[in-house]
Amino acid sequence: MKKSHLLLLIALMLIATVFISACGASGPQTIKIGINAPLTGDIPKVGEGTKFAAEMWLDDINKDGGLQVGDKKYKVELVIEDNESKADSATKANTKLITQDEVLAIVGPQSSKQAVPAGEVANNYKTPMISPWSTNPNTTLNRPWVFRAAFLDPFQGVVDAKFISDEFGFTKAAVLYDVASDYPKGLADVFKKSWEDLHGPGSVVAFESFTTKDTDFSAQLTKIINSGAEVLFTPQYYNEVALIVQQAHELGWTGPIIGSDSWGSAETVKLCGSDCYGSFFSTHYAAAGATGATKEFIDRYNAKYGYVPDDVGALTWDSLNLLKQAIQDCGTITGDIAKDRQCVRDALANIKNFPGITGNMTFDEQGDPTKCAVIVKISDAGEFEFYKQACP
Repeated sequence: MKKSHLLLLIALMLIATVFISACGASGPQTIKIGINAPLTGDIPKVGEGTKFAAEMWLDDINKDGGLQVGDKKYKVELVIEDNESKADSATKANTKLITQDEVLAIVGPQSSKQAVPAGEVANNYKTPMISPWSTNPNTTLNRPWVFRAAFLDPFQGVVDAKFISDEFGFTKAAVLYDVASDYPKGLADVFKKSWEDLHGPGSVVAFESFTTKDTDFSAQLTKIINSGAEVLFTPQYYNEVALIVQQAHELGWTGPIIGSDSWGSAETVKLCGSDCYGSFFSTHYAAAGATGATKEFIDRYNAKYGYVPDDVGALTWDSLNLLKQAIQDCGTITGDIAKDRQCVRDALANIKNFPGITGNMTFDEQGDPTKCAVIVKISDAGEFEFYKQACP
């Protein structure tokens, strides 16, 4: 054999060896998971909680030497994209994560305003997506590739209406909500229907709205006070809650103000102060009095980041662990991204009685979990205290 032919043969063998080791039957060496979160914009604390919980989850994976799938361990890489709390940015982030980064699955977005349009992208590209915090039904509706870890607005709206009726015995309610945002608008509509189912047409005596980024609610609150309403329901985010509650009190409102899971941020009390003491809201878990795995997560998060995690952090933790179980249930990662995404989607759909720190979860045919809600009271010390549980 000529020397030149021998050298060519050796070179081809070396190339083949490298190719087989990198892309052979053993599949890829790294599993990429996308995180679509509002790190900037109107609700950056939500993005922060998402990112911190994801980092803690990755720490555990790394301490174990990788994610065990079948007989192999894989390095896990988190690809984090900022959706800027905007719908169009969320869709762009999902498109990039799927088509450029080639992630196996996506956790996020959190807010329904971003999760609904981003879910369409994930479904169209046949990529598994879990929204930890979105409660709007449209996030998962007729989208077999999209799941969530939170309960839905139709459930939460009924829970809130029933709680207020049972707790206070009121019959006249008012609602104040952002008409331009999917989450509060959807929940306000559900609450109104639920309340009027309990107390009759016209029992929601004021149904007032505003637009995102508004900061002066005096006109709407004046109408609410003059309506004779006994309770105010406002399903808004932490950056708006403080303004609404404080302005209501300045105008002379003395009745209870009730919120929803969007109140669950650590920033709510920080911004609202004593004006929010004694208020109630429905949410996914209560940090005060937590036990078992939930307390372990809370203590670790608090020690690492210096504050008690809100429901966003806890739901992100559950979402990532749901995804971890689904990947492990696949038994192998082939390296064929379409095939692997299909396997993870199917495995997620088949998960039963997942022991999350926000409650046990089993997905229905829409990718929504069957789980309980909790009612939280903001104590006079500014802490979120468990008050009672409400189950489907």
